[in-house]
Amino acid sequence: MKGAAALWLGPAALVLASGSTTRRDMLLAAGIPVEVIKPEIDERAVEASLLQRGLPDEDAALELARAKALAISSAHAQRIVLGADQTLICDGVSHHKPADATAARAQIAALSGRTHQLRSAFVLAQAGEVVAQGAQIAHLTMRNLSPDFIAAYVDAMGPSAFASVGGYQIEGLGAQLFDNVEGDHFTILGLPLLAVLAALRGRGLLAH
Repeated sequence: MKGAAALWLGPAALVLASGSTTRRDMLLAAGIPVEVIKPEIDERAVEASLLQRGLPDEDAALELARAKALAISSAHAQRIVLGADQTLICDGVSHHKPADATAARAQIAALSGRTHQLRSAFVLAQAGEVVAQGAQIAHLTMRNLSPDFIAAYVDAMGPSAFASVGGYQIEGLGAQLFDNVEGDHFTILGLPLLAVLAALRGRGLLAH
């Protein structure tokens, strides 16, 4: 990683305002040094505020990414902070990370045979101000899944089934759930990485 580190021009590591190991690993693999500081925000409260303002569910990922980035940036004013979030909408219904195996089975059953939308958003903040942001969408179609298959899949996944919205991780066993995927792979994993890299280059933090 010595050569990759030379491409990063920031005075300190990028602060990732997310507890997602997948996002952290994507950034590290792309040569971005990362310090993880998980924000303490009430995501459901942010979504409730969105509803009160009459904004569509599609805006939730960007609003949550902004809330995370600004929560950390206000306390680390000299650092570049990256907030990110992902939302899943199927037939107009928003889904969240399942709380347990029962919820995971129910959520996957609700997505079975249907096409859902994943929206991944990012916000870069510095000194408590948003300096860049963006979002990308992917569409994923699950095959028709039997209750027995869903139960076996959730059992095989274990606690990992509760770590991601939709109850799946497409880079692993979750690939078996799908008939078709349309969209950027990084976006599906939870971070529009190419857009993030472009924003960092635009801020002079990556070599051109």
